[in-house]
Amino acid sequence: MTTKDFYPAKKIGTFYPPQRTLMGPGPSDTHPRVLSAMARPTLGHLDPVFTDMMEEMKSLLRYSFQTANLLTFPVSGPGSVGMEMCFVNMVNPGDKVIVCRNGVFGGRMIENVQRCGGVAVVVEDRWGEPVDPQKVEDALKQNPDAKIVAFVHAETSTGVLSDAETLCEIARRHNCMTIVDTVTSLGGSPILTDEWKIDAIYSGSQKCLSCPPGLSPVSFSERVVDLVKNRQRKVQSWFMDLNLQLGYWGSSRTYHHTAPTNALYALHESLFMLYEEGLEHSWARHQRNHKALKAGLETMGIEFVVAEKYRLPQLNAVHVPAGVDEKEVRRRLLADYSLEIGAGLGDFAGKVWRFGLMGYSSKIENVMLCLSALENVFSDMGRKIESGAAESAAHQSYATSPLALPQQMSLPLRAVAKAAGA
Repeated sequence: MTTKDFYPAKKIGTFYPPQRTLMGPGPSDTHPRVLSAMARPTLGHLDPVFTDMMEEMKSLLRYSFQTANLLTFPVSGPGSVGMEMCFVNMVNPGDKVIVCRNGVFGGRMIENVQRCGGVAVVVEDRWGEPVDPQKVEDALKQNPDAKIVAFVHAETSTGVLSDAETLCEIARRHNCMTIVDTVTSLGGSPILTDEWKIDAIYSGSQKCLSCPPGLSPVSFSERVVDLVKNRQRKVQSWFMDLNLQLGYWGSSRTYHHTAPTNALYALHESLFMLYEEGLEHSWARHQRNHKALKAGLETMGIEFVVAEKYRLPQLNAVHVPAGVDEKEVRRRLLADYSLEIGAGLGDFAGKVWRFGLMGYSSKIENVMLCLSALENVFSDMGRKIESGAAESAAHQSYATSPLALPQQMSLPLRAVAKAAGA
């Protein structure tokens, strides 16, 4: 045999992806500044210039999470790795964990508990509804030996926002630590890690941060650090062992793994752009674009899955209208307009669409493109549509809710969070 026997079956050349507008559940559109950052010269992951940048990134992440936690850094891997890092470090065999499930990603938390040898006590809520604090209270009363409460702040599969502040307060009263999934909420909805006293929190780079997928920001309280340092048995994952990660992301810079340097450049730029804009402005921008999209969708008879009080502005889950071929609509949007929207997951498969307005994708031109394209597709498929009504409704929404410039945003973080119902 020769090397030619292993040639690919098809002729392969350089890959050039098409230009898409990403309005699904993630990833979001990546800002040109972030893409440009990835193209800068590669440095060694222990280069002093690179480690200085790491310190800046930790500071920017603390701002984004609103925390003073020293152990705040990006994990090399997607949000699922951030999730797993929390569970493998905090859950020992036999530990009882209250897990709230109101969508796909609460289910993944259960899997993590079980794979760590823990016992998952599941608090169930209907898909599209927030986690019920009373159910969590009841579960903790029935399980006084529970060690952790885990829940999803912003459930990507349904577009619902749960009350993280209240859930964390309930957990503290019962001497439990908390693990909180903020993959979809970081940068798009208020998150006040220290004020809400969250113990372990994780997110993803590819949603409201508008950075390419592959990094998971995490932050851990001193309580978690103490817990991990005093474990009686080794963390089951070598790579995700916080004791080892501390050596690299701490002051000693002990070699642990080869960090994805260029990907971290991108996250640094993304976080810096969020800092430039300001958290309050970013939250308000996401809310404003959500309201405009909502106004336009409603002219087409499209109804939201989640009650308005609990809706995520960055992840808009809507019911597919009766008689509409949901796959064909998504196919047409992609083929004719290079526009991606998301399908339903799990219980919602084939029943809902998910419109993402996350990070760089959360802008007026995307809202207008989406509404215009959807009107045209519906019309071509024989559905009665008033041409231009959706765009007109969106324009009216924008006109009645102008967005202050970043420097004009003066509400304190606490007030903004309360106003947003977080």
